[in-house]
Amino acid sequence: MSAFPSDVADPPAPPAPVPGPGRALPNGLAAFLVFFSSGAVLVLETVALRLVGPYVGVTLQVTSSVIGIALAAIAYGAWTGGWLADRRDPRPLLAPALVLAGIATAVTLPVVRYAGEVLRGDAASAILLLVALAVFVPAALLAAVTPLVVKLQLADLRRTGQVVGRLSGIGTLGGITATLLTGFVLVAALPSTVILLALAVSLGVAGLGLGWYLHRRAATDLPGAGRARAALAVLGLVGAGLTTVAPNPCDVETAYHCAKVEADPGRPSGRTLLLNSAQHSYVDLADPRHLEYAYTKWFGAVADVTAPAGRRLDALHLGGGGFTMPRYLTATRPGTDNLVFEIDGGLIELGERELGVRQGTDLRAVAGDARLLVAAEATDSRDLVVGDAFGHLVVPWHLATREMAAEIRRVTRPAGVYVQNVIDYPPLRFIRSELATVGAEFRHVALIAPPEAIAGEQGSNFVIVASDAPLPLDAVRERLAEVDSRATLIADAELDDFVDDALVLTDDYAPVDQLLATA
Repeated sequence: MSAFPSDVADPPAPPAPVPGPGRALPNGLAAFLVFFSSGAVLVLETVALRLVGPYVGVTLQVTSSVIGIALAAIAYGAWTGGWLADRRDPRPLLAPALVLAGIATAVTLPVVRYAGEVLRGDAASAILLLVALAVFVPAALLAAVTPLVVKLQLADLRRTGQVVGRLSGIGTLGGITATLLTGFVLVAALPSTVILLALAVSLGVAGLGLGWYLHRRAATDLPGAGRARAALAVLGLVGAGLTTVAPNPCDVETAYHCAKVEADPGRPSGRTLLLNSAQHSYVDLADPRHLEYAYTKWFGAVADVTAPAGRRLDALHLGGGGFTMPRYLTATRPGTDNLVFEIDGGLIELGERELGVRQGTDLRAVAGDARLLVAAEATDSRDLVVGDAFGHLVVPWHLATREMAAEIRRVTRPAGVYVQNVIDYPPLRFIRSELATVGAEFRHVALIAPPEAIAGEQGSNFVIVASDAPLPLDAVRERLAEVDSRATLIADAELDDFVDDALVLTDDYAPVDQLLATA
């Protein structure tokens, strides 16, 4: 008996055809594409930190965001590139990926600079969004190149491990090379704008050259390729045009900072130094005795009573910035020896060019990390040590530890004084920890700040005063009353109550950025 047609099982459908990988690229070209695209991602990641710094600072959170978002872009780009490679011939996709990455890199500059003015601040949402605008699209496009190339080279399944391993290693070497080249050479030699535009042009040229080469090998053109090239050219021109009109927050880009010097409209000889768009220093070119910011007045008050008026001092400054305090000490105490450790040689040059800094017998500026340079200083060699080193608004963690305080105490003479500028916000966890840290090394410690800040009602500058000799507290209070009636000095039991059981920071554990978090 025959069965009805509906009772007969349909034969299985043939599997959908999977596009083959096409002809493999020459090994040298494949290696170059993977090396170049992987390296370009790391150049972009390194420069992105400097690009967003003027708007959201250069903190641990910003650095973590750049690394995390770059890794996310690499993951999604590689995933997408592999997905496309299994569904289409990878050869027509390689050149557009490079050209689009170049265009996205060029457009990054105006996008970040326009968006940065809107997103300026240290909120986590602003940091993540601005970093994503700077990194994600070009990094994802570049990450897609490697799986496309790998698919083309997998002509022999018996050599899959060798091909994947070799190209993966080449990509890693490209990233390492680009990181070292950017950090040690490019950033020191070129502004971020030039680095990004050069990278964008390099990607565009590489993409166009690769497209021409593959077109020659194929001896035919793909449908719509002419329109695609025209669209890419238009996008490139638009990106270049936006870059030329985007606002630039820097007058000078040093190896560490986006720096700008602004004239004070209310004081013709006044100049404000801005680093990463934050006010950093103020100097009066005509009157080095003028101290504009409150914390510099507190520094000056302590210096004024450290030794008899007019007596020269041997002073060490950790951080130069606008060189406000070295100029003040030279003017108020002729013959003072000011040794300044400034990590950013570009700021030293900017100070000499625009802020009235004159090096000589009374002022010497050394470019380098203060932690390393202090270790080389002679014991008991300084009457006054001024700590005013910042990365954006944060004291670098390695300058805030007990080990650093011990080095400063070693350099300071027994009757000498250490003053340190700290910025903190409620609930004031960092200033309490830094006081505990300094107090673990120096016998006598005091704190200067506005009473509202000490009460935990507002953020502020705080100045720590420390010495192995008893501090002249009454004399400092009298001088503070003359220069800044809002300043309060606390010490002894009142300071102990303020510090409470705060963490002493060490080289092994110094969560400075987390202590500064306002949450």
